[in-house]
Formats: sequence, structure tokens, C-alpha cells
Amino acid sequence: MRVLFIFLDGVGLGVDDPNINPFARIEMPFLQSLLGGKKLLANSAPHIGERATLLPLDAGLGVNGLPQSATGQAVLLTGINIPKEIGEHYGPKPNPAVAKYLHNGNLFSQVIKNGKTAALLNAYPPRYFDGVDSGKRIYSAIPMAVTSAGLRLFNKDDYYAGRALSADFTGRGWREMLGFPDAHVYEAQEAGVKLGELANGYDFSLFEYWASDYAGHKQDMNWACEQFRIFDEVLSGLLGTWDEQRGLILITSDHGNMEDLSTRRHTDAKVPGLLIGPLEARRAFASGLNDLTGIHPGILNTLSP
Repeated sequence: MRVLFIFLDGVGLGVDDPNINPFARIEMPFLQSLLGGKKLLANSAPHIGERATLLPLDAGLGVNGLPQSATGQAVLLTGINIPKEIGEHYGPKPNPAVAKYLHNGNLFSQVIKNGKTAALLNAYPPRYFDGVDSGKRIYSAIPMAVTSAGLRLFNKDDYYAGRALSADFTGRGWREMLGFPDAHVYEAQEAGVKLGELANGYDFSLFEYWASDYAGHKQDMNWACEQFRIFDEVLSGLLGTWDEQRGLILITSDHGNMEDLSTRRHTDAKVPGLLIGPLEARRAFASGLNDLTGIHPGILNTLSP
């Protein structure tokens, strides 16, 4: 069975208050149809439906302080309670203590070791690689895990050839922010179809969406709402091309943030563990799944023959 992991940076399960929570304010018709009409809120979980399961996952992991990106993502990628191991939540980028765990084995390297295929489906622009090569930029946890596994990050050529997607799904950022006027722009549903086509080419694939965390830090309600209206259409397109009987889609996050725009800081909210696929596969994945440490073994077990 294939696994597609859609990582939403900084998305928690928040309160039903449209004044502070974009997920309480907007309608996401497709996602809500998967959740029996419920929105992506704290009071909607747990939910087990015909096509989807939603669980609340603890991102704090018993460590004082607010969860952070580097440690949270590294936990998702390794299954190890790294904040407990190093004594703190840390971020946004991995320090040497966090990087050590990623280099010592992660989802990507373990999938490859097990004889299966894996890829990060994001395309990175030239200036990203220039920054890394110059030493002005360091990898965040997910690209660090990918490169540590001996896999390459997709680039501009891959985006233009249709082998990867932009971080905003549609590619508008490549035209409007990165200066590539001839970059292909997808409609949101079309981008979802493309995501499904790409993911069908691998046993395990991951797509990283970081704009949610950005929206939370900026406390930008209108922009946050628009991004997740787009995401709902992406999800609709994805499920239109994804074989739900042969693959499991996992959507989760590393910490709360965007669900509470009354603050610029991360939150201690539980994060969504959304599983879409066959009921038995969802049940197996969800068994004992309470916090971020369960994502890594859940993926590996689902991929096992």
C-alpha cells in the first residue's frame, strides 16, 4: 500500500471561534464531507467516518514550552521523542543535536533501505539551492532528512517538467514572487490531480506546505482563509485521482499556530491526525496513535507487505 504524507506546518485543532480561528470561519466543503459535515476543529476529533479518520495528536510530548518546528518535524520523521531526549523544543531549523537524529535514520532512509521508493514532491527554486551552497541557508528538517537519505531535492527543471509541485500547490508563487513568468500555474483542483499522479509513482511520498505557519505568525486571517479554501480544492482533486483502496493519505502537523490568530506564537494545541483510505488501514495506523511519535511507525507499518 502506498502512503502520501501531506505535512501542514503549524496547524492545530483550535476552538470554534471565527474571530481567531480560520478553520471556524471558512467553509471547506470537501474536507467537511469527509468529516461528516464537521470542520477541522478540536471538538470534531476523534472522528471515524466512511472515508476518513481524524484524531487529536499531542505535539507537546511531555516537554515544557511550546512545540517548535525542528524538533516537531524530526519527531514525525524518526518516531523518537527528540524534545525529551534533548530537553527542549527547538526550531525553526535543526541544530546539531536535532540533526544528529535525522542523519541517524529517518522515514526516507528507512523506506529506501526496505527496498521501496520515496520522494519529497516539492520543487525548490534556484535561489534556495544558492542559499544552501553559499552557507547562508540551512536545511529545515524535511529537506535534511531527504538529502541524508541520499535522495535529491527537486528543482526548477523538475517543476517545469511536471515532476514536482511548488510549495503553494498552484505555482502562482513561482510567477508572482520568484520571477518565473513562464512557470506553469495550476488551478487548485488541477494541482490536486497532479499531486495524486506524482504520489502514485512512489511507495512513500511527502508534500510540505509551510504557508500555514507563515499565516499564523503574520496573524493574517484573510490570507489564511484563502490558502485553505485552495487546499480544500486541492484535496478534492487529489481524491479524484487517488486509489483509496491501494493507498493511504496522512495529513498532520508539527505544532499549533494558524488555528489561533490571536497570537503570533506557536500554541500547545493538539494537531490533526487525518487519515484517508481503507477503514482497516486507518484502524491499524490509528491503533495507539496519540502523539507525533506514532506517525513514523504508522507509515512504515502501512508500507510493509
